[in-house]
Amino acid sequence: MKKSEYWLDIAEYDLETARVMFQGKRFLYVGFMCHQVIEKVFKGYCAAKCDDNPPFTHNLRCSAQKSGLLGKMNENQKRFVELLGPLNVEARYPTYKENILKSLTRERCMDISIQTEELFSWTKGRL
Repeated sequence: MKKSEYWLDIAEYDLETARVMFQGKRFLYVGFMCHQVIEKVFKGYCAAKCDDNPPFTHNLRCSAQKSGLLGKMNENQKRFVELLGPLNVEARYPTYKENILKSLTRERCMDISIQTEELFSWTKGRL
């Protein structure tokens, strides 16, 4: 299995997990899993297009930049990448978790889920 296929397979698995979390109203984990989806699809893209291994980072902007995707993104996609940033690391810590959880309403999670699926498809379509 190619490295890129590995990353794409687990990104798709995480996308399904985000859907399940949404159905179960586990909104904190919807945001977390959506971050994971984009992180992994960016790493899959990097594995396919770069001579190097994907970066060892959870920073989506860094991954997008290293892979060359950042320059291909429109402004809405770039803003979405920035919005997802804190939903990974900060969601793990009690100090931030409560504030993030308050901001993740059903409607916001629906929007995040839709944008995640769109960015996932957009990125995958460039392979």
